[in-house]
Amino acid sequence: MIDFRLDEEYETLRKTVEEFARSEVAPVIGGFYEREEFPYEIVAKMGEMGLFGLPFPESFGGMGGDYFALCLVLEELARVDSSVAITVEAGVSLGAMPIYRFGTAEQKERWLPALCTGEALGAFGLTEPGGGSDAGATRTRAALDGDEWVINGSKSFITNSGTDITKLVTVTAVTDVKENGRKEISAIIVPSGTPGFAVAPKYSKVGWNCSDTHELSFDDVRVPAENLVGERGRGYAQFLSILDEGRVAIAAVGVGLAQGCVDECLRYVGEREAFGHKIGAYQAIQFKIADMEIRAHTARLAYYAAASKMLRGEPFKHEAAIAKLVSSNAAMDNARDATQIFGGYGFMNEFPVGRFYRDAKILEIGEGTSEVQRMLISRHLGLK
Repeated sequence: MIDFRLDEEYETLRKTVEEFARSEVAPVIGGFYEREEFPYEIVAKMGEMGLFGLPFPESFGGMGGDYFALCLVLEELARVDSSVAITVEAGVSLGAMPIYRFGTAEQKERWLPALCTGEALGAFGLTEPGGGSDAGATRTRAALDGDEWVINGSKSFITNSGTDITKLVTVTAVTDVKENGRKEISAIIVPSGTPGFAVAPKYSKVGWNCSDTHELSFDDVRVPAENLVGERGRGYAQFLSILDEGRVAIAAVGVGLAQGCVDECLRYVGEREAFGHKIGAYQAIQFKIADMEIRAHTARLAYYAAASKMLRGEPFKHEAAIAKLVSSNAAMDNARDATQIFGGYGFMNEFPVGRFYRDAKILEIGEGTSEVQRMLISRHLGLK
């Protein structure tokens, strides 16, 4: 029989992170959010807990866990704050995972230990100002000059790229153009502080205000030829495989936000009175919260299903697209309904649901828009 219960190890991890999020993150994150300040203290504590190293081997400073363990952590963090959750998600799946999956032994030994402990953060530079969902339209160029790559171009919306502890960005760049006009795209590590590598001031964003996001530019940036990650010309394909995993992780973040909306509403309707009764006594409110719980529960099952296929080594692109689409919809719908239940207070930044509402929308955009997910699902069904 199918059993969706978490085993003891997973459940212990989930409870530990749930308690951390409630006791360490929830009381202070609102202030960081309003100041649009990166929460270094919280990140350091998460590093000490081993959250950045969960799916990596102990030989690299990791915890020897798996990707599903990471997803459980992301869900619990996002129940309280999505900025903190996305910092871990991007640090693991975009910063460290490409090096772990495709890097050389020397690259792994150099970078992974600090990335696994949270002492350092890595970023992945894929999106460009004119690219968006069309990642194959990469314009950033990298040319070999002796034993060095010379990189020119720019990247946009890059998470974890400008913090004080950011140590590298892995960038995709065109390294050749074939006779048929097809671009050869490769991935190259650019250490922070490399001459010609500039990080623009942080974006002014609608949400994820505690998350670090910047535009990057590369002006004759020179790095050693051995900074190539994986095979030359395989950078785009490598990233697509990383993106499939990342969609499961983003789905977990969406589920956490959706469940966090339920948590906040249950607390609020037991306290708020209107017309002589607690508003939780009114059937209209009860049904709205019931629908919110249904969305969160359904989305959780979707990412559990995708994660289970991933861990078994089976193709999971289809399930990852479904999980990402369902969870981002659930997050957006629950945030809207939670704000409505809170009424005027839901429009105030001092209440978490206002923050959740601002954070939910990006889940329908980042790591593949909802339209891209529908396209992937349609293709899987044989629709061309």
